[in-house]
Amino acid sequence: MKARVHVMLKNGVLDPQGEAVRHALGAMGFGGVTGVRQGKVIELDLAEGASEADVAEMCEKLLANTVIESYQVEML
Repeated sequence: MKARVHVMLKNGVLDPQGEAVRHALGAMGFGGVTGVRQGKVIELDLAEGASEADVAEMCEKLLANTVIESYQVEML
């Protein structure tokens, strides 16, 4: 069993990496990009019987900084 966790900065939290990507895209001629938010994807290989609640607990304790980041769990 696998799980995929999408972690993004919460709305309102400054995203300097996203802003650097937006600026670089503009410098490369892609002027239509007005905003970029950068996040991360974590794929987990899980033992039989692991639940979405288990993955959410992993996120709360380690995988996401819930003060500034939100996460979404996708069970595969």
